[in-house]
Amino acid sequence: MTYIEGPRPPGCFFCQAAGADQSQEAEHLVVARSERCLAILNRYPYNNGHLMVAPLAHLGVLEDLEPAIASDLMALTQRAIRVLRSVLTPEGFNVGINLGKVAGAGVIDHVHQHVVPRWNGDTNYMPVIGEVKVLGEHLERSYEKIRAGFDSMT
Repeated sequence: MTYIEGPRPPGCFFCQAAGADQSQEAEHLVVARSERCLAILNRYPYNNGHLMVAPLAHLGVLEDLEPAIASDLMALTQRAIRVLRSVLTPEGFNVGINLGKVAGAGVIDHVHQHVVPRWNGDTNYMPVIGEVKVLGEHLERSYEKIRAGFDSMT
């Protein structure tokens, strides 16, 4: 809740990640790039392995994406699902795009698609009672495993 209700850091973190060189990718949680998009691990995940796939360019309106960018966004999303399925063995996925603040978009001016691995029983009472989300693995460890999965499936 502190993050959700708190002030946002300046700039677009998708654009910052897109502009990062290879030595900075871990800092920005970039797990993969394609010609027009990137996949990054969500710093504030709903679940272990929660990825976001976004265009490299700062584009905020889904229906205005050029066909090549939209196609690349979907292709990288498919690749992300294959990698997550291999590395984390989830039982299912939530995949989606929140358009507009009222729809739950935390970043309203840079289109991105969420890829959230799901397991039976992965929800519990902790977010309601304790105002915390329990994750079974540290973010850095998830990054290492998922990045290695993308690197091995190039």
